[in-house]
Amino acid sequence: MKVLQLIDSLNAGGAERVAVNYANSLVPRIEVSYLCSTREEGLLKTSLSKDVHYLFLNKKYTLDFKAISKLHRFIKRHGIDIVHAHASSFFLATIIKILHPKLVVIWHEHYGNREKTSSINKFILKISSHFFSGIIAVNDSLKTRSEHKLLAKKVYVLSNFPTINLELKTTTLHGESGKRIVCLANLRPDKDHINLLKAFNSILNTYNDWSLHLIGAFSDDECYHAINGFIEYNKLDNHVFVYGSCSDVHHILRQSTIGVLSSKSEGLPLALLEYGLAGLPVIATKVGDCNKVVSNKDEGILVEPKNDKVLAEALLTFINDVDLTRHVAKKLNNKITSSFSESSTMETLMNIYKKHQK
Repeated sequence: MKVLQLIDSLNAGGAERVAVNYANSLVPRIEVSYLCSTREEGLLKTSLSKDVHYLFLNKKYTLDFKAISKLHRFIKRHGIDIVHAHASSFFLATIIKILHPKLVVIWHEHYGNREKTSSINKFILKISSHFFSGIIAVNDSLKTRSEHKLLAKKVYVLSNFPTINLELKTTTLHGESGKRIVCLANLRPDKDHINLLKAFNSILNTYNDWSLHLIGAFSDDECYHAINGFIEYNKLDNHVFVYGSCSDVHHILRQSTIGVLSSKSEGLPLALLEYGLAGLPVIATKVGDCNKVVSNKDEGILVEPKNDKVLAEALLTFINDVDLTRHVAKKLNNKITSSFSESSTMETLMNIYKKHQK
C-alpha cells in the first residue's frame, strides 16, 4: 500500500499537524508513505520523518495546470494507491481522481465551521464528494453533516491523536514561570481570541503577574488587526504575547500553566489533546467534540462560547486552586494517553484504507 497525505500548507495548524502525524505514523505500517504540500511549505516540514517521501507543488491558482500535472505525474510514477486529502485540498484531489480513475481518494473533514463557508464552496465540495471513496470526520456531528450534505457512500469518525517532539526547543515564552496561560490556535474568527482577551483582561485586575500567550499562524487581515488593536487599546503589551506559528509545540506547552481554547466552533481540536498530553489543566468552550475530551469536571472546565465572563471565572478557578489544577491535569493526561493513542487511531485508519483499496 502506498498512501499520500495531501494538505495545502505545512503551517502549524491542526489539520496540518494531523497530516504530518499520519504520514510519519504510516511509515512502519505501509510500503511507502508520502506527503504533498500544495500551496505553502512551513514550520511543520521539519517535523516530517526522513522516511516520508515529500513533494511540494507551489500551487498558485485554483486551476494551476502546472501543479496539477506535476502531482499527476508523481502519483503515476510512484504507483500511489490512496490519496488522503485533508481539509481544503479536496478540489485538487478530485481533479487528480478524474485524471487517474483507479486512485482511491479519502477526504478528511477537520472544519467544524463548514456551514458558514460560501455557497459556491459548499457546491464545489458536494460535487467533489461524488469522487471520494470515503470521508473521515473528526467527530459525530461532522459525520452526520457529511452523510446528509455530501455524496460519498462511506463516512467514518476518527479521532485525532497528539504526538510529542522532545527535540524541538526554540521558543522561550515571556512572562513569569507558573503563571502563563496558553492558547494554541491560529488567529481566525472562529477561534474567538477576542473573547479570550476580554476574559484575561478582566482577571488582570486581581492577578496582574499572569500572562497570555497566543500561538498560531496569522495573516495581515481584519481578525489579526482586531486582536492587535484590543491588546494596544487595553495596554496589554506586557501581558499578552503573540508568537505566530511555532513548531516546538510540546516545548511551549511544558513552559505553560493553563491551556485554553475559546472557539465558537470546532471539530475535535488537536490542541486539547496536546494540552492533555503535556499535563496542562484545560479550559475549553462547549463546541464540537470538546466534551469528548473534557467529559467531566475532573478532566477540565467547559464553558459556553462567546461568554467572556464565564471564561474569566474558569480561569480564576484554576488560578486560585493549585491542587485542583494538578488533579484535572493528571486525570486528563491519563485519558489522552489511554483513549487517544497513536496505535488505536492508526489501526482504525489502516482498516479504512484496506476497505477501499482496489
